[in-house]
Amino acid sequence: MSPRDLSEGAAAVAPAPARPKPSLFLLVAMTGLGPFTMQIVIPSMPVMAAALAVPYGTVQLTLTLYLIGVAFGQLLYGPLSDRYGRKPLLLAGLGLYLLGSAAAAAAPTAGLLIFARVLQAAGGCAGLVLGRAIVRDAYPREQAASVLGYVSTAMSVAPMVSPLLGSVLTEHFGWRSTMLVCLALGVPLWLAMRARLPETLAQRAPLPGLAGMLGAYVQLLRLPAFRAYCGVVAFSTGAFFAFASGTPLVVVNGMGRPTTHLAAAMMLLALSWSAGTFTTARLSVRLGVPKLLRLGTGLILAGGALAVLLHAFLPPNLFLFFLPMMVVAFGNGVAQPSAIAAAVSVRPGLAGTASGLLGALQMGFGALMTVAAGATEDGSGTATVACMLFCALGTQVFLRGVPRGG
Repeated sequence: MSPRDLSEGAAAVAPAPARPKPSLFLLVAMTGLGPFTMQIVIPSMPVMAAALAVPYGTVQLTLTLYLIGVAFGQLLYGPLSDRYGRKPLLLAGLGLYLLGSAAAAAAPTAGLLIFARVLQAAGGCAGLVLGRAIVRDAYPREQAASVLGYVSTAMSVAPMVSPLLGSVLTEHFGWRSTMLVCLALGVPLWLAMRARLPETLAQRAPLPGLAGMLGAYVQLLRLPAFRAYCGVVAFSTGAFFAFASGTPLVVVNGMGRPTTHLAAAMMLLALSWSAGTFTTARLSVRLGVPKLLRLGTGLILAGGALAVLLHAFLPPNLFLFFLPMMVVAFGNGVAQPSAIAAAVSVRPGLAGTASGLLGALQMGFGALMTVAAGATEDGSGTATVACMLFCALGTQVFLRGVPRGG
């Protein structure tokens, strides 16, 4: 990040020459590892609380602080990758993830488990933030939205499989086995990235220092379009995390369902997300970012409103509780790849920094919504659906700032 990058004239700099295209498989694996690790513990949290003899709210911090770790980690990976390249930062981040996974599997107390989960998050988020930057390095904006759509479609296998896998492993081998699985997946991925992942950064920028990093963040946040894209991503993500935080209490404690039912229902959300991202991948070049954002956020609002109506007028039911979130998840799949691709394209010279800031705002707001839903949910579902509707309305507020011409 050089003074040239931090100036208003950066947008006029000629685009970098085409870089080697990364493997789609590696893109999927590196971006999917963080969501996989985050969600594998969701069905197991009531069991973990009993095993560690702590309140449910304490174990819930393994999700909330995981998101905070992802948020702060992304603030660092973006600018550092603009200086040192994408690949070295990915390898370093995944190494930290492996350390956190081993520590989580052996943690004797809830406090050490939470700390290990933060290490997992800080390391695993490297793939999430730098995967976006790599795609932006290698493709123009509209094509980047399409590639991100395909990556997100394939990546949806991770949150589809991980809750069910986590519930089965916990039932038969205990919750620690879920952390050992994370370790077993991370080692071959680190080796594959070291051997096969190309460096896509065309021009490395000088390390900005703290003042330069803050200056870059301020410059990006001053751009109305960047704020709008970030708001859409953050609030649409917040709807999911509010749901993920409150749902174990609603399904396991309120409805009396086993954790395997919860995990199986979570798969429906992943399928809906996958359908949405596939839609984006097929239509992004034809329709463009603004139309896809209006479509996606409209579906999110419809799902949030439906959640409140079904909760108010119908008795508790597992499918009806998940149905509105399936609509929200499909809307997320349509809106988020387009918003992300547009956000990191506002200033191409700061793509890594923009990706890191976007991810930090996204996960930071997601963590806030886990706290809000978890602290207010009593098992009835009222707080969860209220948080969903609040987030859906927030996407509409920020949609107003999206440039209609893209």
